[in-house]
Amino acid sequence: MDSVNSLIDGFGTALTPLNLLWAAVGVLLGTAIGVLPGIGPAMAVALLLPVTYGLDPTAAFIMFAGIYYGGMFGGSTTSILLNTPGESAAVIAAIEGNPMAKAGRGSQALAAAAIGHFAGGMIGTILLVVLAPTVANLAVDIGAPDYFAIMVLAFIAVTSVLGSSRVRGFASLLIGLTLGLVGLDQMTGQQRLTFGSLQLSDGIDVVIVAVGLFAIGEALWVAAHLRRGTGPSIPVGRPWLGRDELRRTWKPWLRGPLIGFPFGAIPAGGAEIPTFLSYITEKRLSKHRKEFGKGAIEGVAGPESAASASAAGTLVSMLTLGLPTTAVAAVMLAAFQQYGIQPGPLLFDREPELVWGLIASLFVGMVMLLVLNLPLAPVWSKLLRVPRPYLYAGILFFAAVGAYAVGGEAIDVVILLVIGLIGLMMRRYGLPVLPAIIGVILGPNAEQQLRRALQISDGSVTGLVNTPFAVTVYVVIAALLAWPLLKRLLPFHRRNSTPTSTQTPPPGA
Repeated sequence: MDSVNSLIDGFGTALTPLNLLWAAVGVLLGTAIGVLPGIGPAMAVALLLPVTYGLDPTAAFIMFAGIYYGGMFGGSTTSILLNTPGESAAVIAAIEGNPMAKAGRGSQALAAAAIGHFAGGMIGTILLVVLAPTVANLAVDIGAPDYFAIMVLAFIAVTSVLGSSRVRGFASLLIGLTLGLVGLDQMTGQQRLTFGSLQLSDGIDVVIVAVGLFAIGEALWVAAHLRRGTGPSIPVGRPWLGRDELRRTWKPWLRGPLIGFPFGAIPAGGAEIPTFLSYITEKRLSKHRKEFGKGAIEGVAGPESAASASAAGTLVSMLTLGLPTTAVAAVMLAAFQQYGIQPGPLLFDREPELVWGLIASLFVGMVMLLVLNLPLAPVWSKLLRVPRPYLYAGILFFAAVGAYAVGGEAIDVVILLVIGLIGLMMRRYGLPVLPAIIGVILGPNAEQQLRRALQISDGSVTGLVNTPFAVTVYVVIAALLAWPLLKRLLPFHRRNSTPTSTQTPPPGA
């Protein structure tokens, strides 16, 4: 009941004319940036983060939430129309949505994705209202060993589920942890990896790292593989869904949040896993299995709903534990720190107006996004005709301006370009970007919690496993690490059945 009363107060904050204006600006900017090829929600948030610095914290985060969800809405449009996912979570939408668009059903695919985002976001935000205060109350009793265990779980989980191999995932994490070491040691004040530069004493801002790895790295990668021509334009038409499409999509819209929200709330790589699981679930439950891979609308509706609910789940971990489970949440955490606000168990007590205003604005933003995206899909399709050389030149310009605005130092632009080159090399060798972002944002905090736990136990390693919660988390970590080996040992029937399916015909047949 307290949550409901707090949410009502939050609507009082979110529905003021000025905050409604910032919410509208956020969803419009987020959608416009997210709809461009190669730009996902994480890059949209990173690029537009400097815009919020001059605002009141509550207004800034209302606008920020609009950018976040608007970027997700726009990313699915890019994925469906041009088969260019802005992020890994939009890959599933491209699998079924792009064949639908090529078959002249792009309007239905866009409508299924937009309504799926709306349904998933609404259900996920309701779960956020119900569960976040409870998680915050439980998190008050979590100590340094527990926090360190949670962060190790985040490191292991995110590197285990992303990328083509675990080695590449851990290599990306190592890059992020190394960048996080730059600056002054928080406990001793000694300089680390600053190379004698005073400008590096404060460390590298997370926003610069995020913009460099996402925007600059992606722009350089596309430029390296750019071919002349913009490709054929795809007609979109007026988005609508007939009775048959509604009959096939309403169940996936409701099933998606049940898969997406839990995975968003735990450090398991964000929306990539739940969208894939949702796709597999819909494929097994659908009566139109033969259409999958050729343009099945269930394969768009379910995963997009799961992705939106997963975004609400990430806010649970970020607001209650200060733990970002996705790159977008990591940039959002950096924005909190920019205002001197530390997300965690006490945030709901210290900043209730901000938190509940932010949560209430999610409901408002969802309605705005649905109203905006359904009728304006043809407009977004015209934006996709912008030649890519001009598009990525603009990205480089705004990224450089944003990096300079963070600290007002020219060296920040140089650091941005260096990190962009690192991002280019990561893409060249197949290293996922998310572990590096998680390493930058959580690395210093993990180090601090580790040293605190060791100080409390007088340097004894047993101080890291002296609580039931920490032991439980380490058991989960061990299971994650052992799962690939167990997976090879368990399915004996698959290995036994393989030879029969690949048998060569007998001689003379």
